[in-house]
Amino acid sequence: MKKLKQNRAASFAAVALVYIIAAAVGIVVYGMLDLQWWISLLIADTAATVVTFIFSVIFGNASVYDPYWSVQPPIILAAFAIGRKLTSLGVLLLIAVFFWAIRLTANWAYTFANLDHQDWRYTMLKEKTGSLYPIVNFFGIHMVPTLVVYGCILPAVHAIINGLTSNALSVFFICVSLGAATVQGIADIQMHRFRRARSGAFIRTGLWKYSRHPNYLGEILMWWAIALSVVCAESGTWYLTAGAIANTVLFFAVSIPMADGRQSRKEGFAEYKRETRMLLPVKRR
Repeated sequence: MKKLKQNRAASFAAVALVYIIAAAVGIVVYGMLDLQWWISLLIADTAATVVTFIFSVIFGNASVYDPYWSVQPPIILAAFAIGRKLTSLGVLLLIAVFFWAIRLTANWAYTFANLDHQDWRYTMLKEKTGSLYPIVNFFGIHMVPTLVVYGCILPAVHAIINGLTSNALSVFFICVSLGAATVQGIADIQMHRFRRARSGAFIRTGLWKYSRHPNYLGEILMWWAIALSVVCAESGTWYLTAGAIANTVLFFAVSIPMADGRQSRKEGFAEYKRETRMLLPVKRR
């Protein structure tokens, strides 16, 4: 096990196998249920997450879950799209979600060292929670993100199942989602270059000159745009923005505070924070 975890290729293969098993379990569970589609999907998604959690415990590494965030949406959307006659909106949603997913998964793959390396946030949570970590691991690291992303992809699935058609506003928001994913990609590339160059404590060039978290901004905008593209196609479906709201809350309440907290240990953070906006590059008055 130790040799497998320290080998990058073997670790990749192990993670890929985990996700194949998780996807298979999710599909089987969904097929066994005779409930409303969104309830069946929720149960199947939960079952797939449980599988991923079990393997994260086996490998002693919660980062086994990391690709789930970007792998879950395209698999779900594709599963519902197969065999259906897609409208223009359905096709556009597939393009936007797959573009986002491929970019984010590629970024994960680029930064993935091996199964011996765990995200610093999970290690910090383990140190802080001690004996309660298994509970935090299951609910906080695995289930909460799964439920958030489930809520985020729900509007797109709803649109495909119901054959919603696009209009000018829907197309506009699809374009916003593609732009948001592009912003994330540019931000990630700039960060990778900065880390290789090791040219300072804080990245203050490119998109990072105007925002401390341009990648998070892109993620928030992505799911608001997906939700609003569907809401504009079918009036009265504002409840479909629940996932985008939950995603926004997750970033503001957890991800951004944790990232800023870690950065605050560096000298000069107070000045950096004062001069660089958290998300939107809006000038201070």
